[in-house]
Order: sequence, then C-alpha cells, then structure tokens
Amino acid sequence: MSTSTTTRTRASAAAPALTALTEAVAEAAISSATRALGLPTIREQAGPIAEAAARERLSHKAFLVEILTAECDDRTARRRARRVREARFPRTKRLTDFDPTLLPDLPAATLASLATCAWVDAGQPLVLLGDSGTGKTHLLIALGTAAAEQGRAVRYTTTAALANELAEAADHSHTSRIVARYARLDLLCLDEVGYVHLDPRGAELLFQIITAREERASIACASNAPFSEWGTTFADPRLAAAVVDRLTFNAHIINTGTTSYRLRSTQKGSSSTPTPRPESGAKQIGTVGPNQLVILTGPLTADSSFGARLDIGRGSVAGSDHPPIRG
Repeated sequence: MSTSTTTRTRASAAAPALTALTEAVAEAAISSATRALGLPTIREQAGPIAEAAARERLSHKAFLVEILTAECDDRTARRRARRVREARFPRTKRLTDFDPTLLPDLPAATLASLATCAWVDAGQPLVLLGDSGTGKTHLLIALGTAAAEQGRAVRYTTTAALANELAEAADHSHTSRIVARYARLDLLCLDEVGYVHLDPRGAELLFQIITAREERASIACASNAPFSEWGTTFADPRLAAAVVDRLTFNAHIINTGTTSYRLRSTQKGSSSTPTPRPESGAKQIGTVGPNQLVILTGPLTADSSFGARLDIGRGSVAGSDHPPIRG
C-alpha cells in the first residue's frame, strides 16, 4: 500500500463522514442513543441546551461540555438520593437544621469536623451520650445523611431492630450473610443503645456485628445510658465491657447533656407565638407553642382540670398511680 493511500485511510478514520439530518430525525436519533447509553438527562435537556448554546454562540466543544456536565451533575444528585434512601433513615434530619447553640458542650469546630466524615474514612467510632430529647438522634441521622450524600454506604437501625434481624437470620442459618452485609457498610448508625434489654442471644449476635467492624469500619451509636449502665442492656457484664471497649477505642465521644433539646427548641419557637389571655379568675399554667402544644410554666395543682400535680423536676406524677416518667 502506497504512502498516499495510507494517509487517506488514516484521515478518513480520524474524521468520519457526517450526515445532514432534519430536526425531527436528529431528535429521534438522540432519544434512541441516550436510551441505549443510559443518559436520561441528555435525552431531556439536549434540545433546551442546544437552543441556549446557539443563542450564546457557543462552540461545539463548549456545547458538549455543557451537556455532559448536566448529565454528570444529575447523576451525582441521583446517586446521593439513592444512598440516603438505602440508609433507611426514619425521618429527614440535616446538620443545617440543627441549632448548635442549644448544645454549648458541642463546639462548632467539632461539629464541622464531624461533618466532613473523615472519621468514617478512618474507621473511627462515634458515640453520642445524653438524656432523651437532647439531640442525639438528630445528630446521628444528620451525620449519617452527610456521609451518604458524600457517596458512602450507610445504614440506620435501632439496637432492638438489629438484634431481631440477626435472631431471625440465625433461625434460618443466615447469620454469616447478614453479618457480612453489615460489615461491608462504610457507616452503621446504631440508635437507642441502652433503651431496651437484650436477651443473651440477641446481645451475642449484635456483638458479632460490632466485632466485624472493629477498627475497620465506623459505627455511630446513640445512647441515653452512661457506659456504666450498659450491663443492663447486654445482660452479661463481660460482654458489655467488651462492647464498650470496642466502641470507645479511638472514638469521638459527644455528651449531649441532660437538657431537652426538643423542649428548648419548642420554647424558643413559642416565644414568637401570642399567648391566649386566660379568662377572668382562671389560673394560667402554661403557654401555647407550635402546633398548639402546651408548654408548662408552673406546677399543676389538684385544683386544675388535670386533677394531679406534675412534679417536673423529678419527672413523676404525684397524686396518681402513674409510674415515673422516663426521658
């Protein structure tokens, strides 16, 4: 083959022949090709972006950049949404919705550092300790959501639900498969540690999950009980000590305190809500907050319509047979 023939062959391979198409035929070809390639955003936005590119007199390469960027951005957004759905959070909570001023013991710098999820990449545990209503679950879900939106595999569950899932799997000889599934996660968000008592079998199965992730993949957990009381959850004191040891080694431990975050948020929101004036001769015992929630501002006595006195400080109902109210 002569040199001139080789040159013409290379030129034809580098510059394929272009076919002039009508608008209708071009749109049909774009629709068919994008479906075959799995490019839904380009299929939907090719027309509008082409019109905008023509108005702005963009080059062909600039138009290509715009259309490909749109597809990449949309694909990233879909991936983030899918990761959040797969995490199975019970409700939507984000760090932007969290008011850090209500938790003075949590420095803003610490919260910002946790939001980067570098601790997840390092396989470090996170433990949130505090009374009920102090923002533990909000932080747990919000940090888990941040990790999922950054592309990590996350799963949320409660301690009781995970123990039940493992027990059911054990009944069908599927324990190893379930343990392996949880071991592959980048972050396991374990809520309500210490809320319920686990039987010895459930506690041992849960310990398998914790051990499988030790120093390799992160666990973030929330508990309303101090570590010294975890023995009541795991029954066996030695097992409880082993769980605490694994969840606290090289861990970030955040104490959310004892003051109810939810109550303070509600009281803060109620400050802008007009308080109905009591009728003449009536005693005012509270204010009306958002969603018509009554916020107590004084003790309820036997002469009120409730017929009992609520001792808010000790969390019990005096003058009734009700047990103490736990947070």
